Amino acid sequence: MEKKNIDWANLDFGYIKTDKRYVSNFKDGAWDDGCLIEDDQITISECACVLQYAQTCFEGLKAYTTEDGRIVVFRPDLNAQRLEDSAKRLEMPVFPQERFIDAVVKTVEANEAYVPPYGSGATLYIRPYMFGSNAVIGVKPADEYQFRVFTTPVGPYFKGGVKPLTIRISDYDRAAPHGTGHIKAGLNYAMSLYPIVDAHEKGFDENMYLDPATRTKVEETGGANFLFVTKDGTIVTPKSNSILPSITRRSLMYVAKEVLGYKTEEREVYFDEVKDFAECGLCGTAAVISPVGKINDHGKEICFPSGMNEMGPVTKKLYDTLTGIQMGRLEAPEGWIKVIK
Repeated sequence: MEKKNIDWANLDFGYIKTDKRYVSNFKDGAWDDGCLIEDDQITISECACVLQYAQTCFEGLKAYTTEDGRIVVFRPDLNAQRLEDSAKRLEMPVFPQERFIDAVVKTVEANEAYVPPYGSGATLYIRPYMFGSNAVIGVKPADEYQFRVFTTPVGPYFKGGVKPLTIRISDYDRAAPHGTGHIKAGLNYAMSLYPIVDAHEKGFDENMYLDPATRTKVEETGGANFLFVTKDGTIVTPKSNSILPSITRRSLMYVAKEVLGYKTEEREVYFDEVKDFAECGLCGTAAVISPVGKINDHGKEICFPSGMNEMGPVTKKLYDTLTGIQMGRLEAPEGWIKVIK
C-alpha cells in the first residue's frame, strides 16, 4: 500500500486523523459484532455517564515498521489484560481480550498507509478506549458502553534526541491508597493535569509523586513508572498497589534480567534512598525510557552521576535493547511481537 504524503521525520507527538477507526457498542448486556467506520465524531447524550461521572478507561500502544519491512505491535495481550482490569474496577463490562487484539489488528490494517516507514523515528500510536455512553443522572454505572480504537502517526516523544529531565517532588497526590492508581482510568490523568501544568510553569519537566499514606516512598509520575540503577548496577523499580503496571517497565525489567544479565529488584523504594542511585529514568509507551538528570525537593537538588547531557550507560543499554526488539533489529522473547503484515 502506498504511504500517505506525510513528513514523517518532522512529526510531533500529536493527533492526526486517519482513515478508519473500530467501534463496538454494549447494549442489553452484550457487545455487538463491532466494525470499522470512517466518521471520527462521537455523538452521545449530554447526560452520558462518561461526561457526568468519568466512567472511562483507555490503553496506549504502538505499531512499528521493522527493519525487514513488517508491521508489528508490541505485546498487545498485556494491553488487553490491563483494559480488562480497568473495566472491572470501574464497574464496566469487559471487552474480551481476543476481540481487543483483533480490533487493534483490524484498525492498524485499515490505516496501513499511516504506519511510518522504518528509520523515520515515527510510529503509529494506537488508542483503545471505553466509556459509559447512556444518560445517567444518579451516581451509578452506565447501562450502555462504547469501545473504540483509533490510530494516529506520531513522531518521537523528544525532538532532537533524548535529554535528561529535571523533575520535582509534588505536594499533590496522584492516587489514593486504595483508589484507582493501579488502573488506566481517565480520572487519574485528570487529577495530574494541575500539578503538571504547575510544574511546567515553574521550569520542571515532570512530578515525582510519593505514596499518599506516608509520603516517604516513591510511586510514579503522572504518566510513567520510575526505574533506578544502583551504583553496583542493580536495576530497581518501585512496588506499590497504587502504581500503574506499565507494560514498558515490565518489559524493561525482563530484558534487564533475562537478556542483559543485570540483577533486578521490584520493591518499595524510599525517597531517602534516591540520592544514592547512579541513574534514574521514567518508562512508558511514548518514550520507552526518559532519563532523569536531577530531582528538586523543595529547593534541595539531587543530581545523578549520569548528568544532564545524556542517558546513563545502563539506561542507554536498556533503551537500545528494548527498541531493538520492537523494531526487529534484535530477537524478541516468545509472544512479544504481534505481526500485522
